[in-house]
Amino acid sequence: MFAAVLLLVTGCLAVFQGIAAIANDDVYARIGSYVFEFDLTAWGWIHLIVGIIVVLTGVGLFAGSNLARGAGIALAGISVILNFMWLPYQPWWSIIIIAIDVFIIWALCTSWTQATD
Repeated sequence: MFAAVLLLVTGCLAVFQGIAAIANDDVYARIGSYVFEFDLTAWGWIHLIVGIIVVLTGVGLFAGSNLARGAGIALAGISVILNFMWLPYQPWWSIIIIAIDVFIIWALCTSWTQATD
């Protein structure tokens, strides 16, 4: 339940983050030069698509799906990597989302029980 709620929250936040980056490139300011530079519109689409998939996975966890549990672990790991690469644009926000993703992975891995699919 804890991981499902956190997945829904981080998914919604990623959707809003993506919409903000797509709608107006001036919302985020890049800090210095960085190896993982993408256009902010591209980052916006990446965050939007991943956010939608994360929200759907959270809904699947509420339904008790083991497939959603595995997908949640994988998506939280992907979100950690994406937010690490997003650090130059929103450093504090990225660190907070990375911490939440670590809690999601922990919650999904510690209480793995067989659900009825």
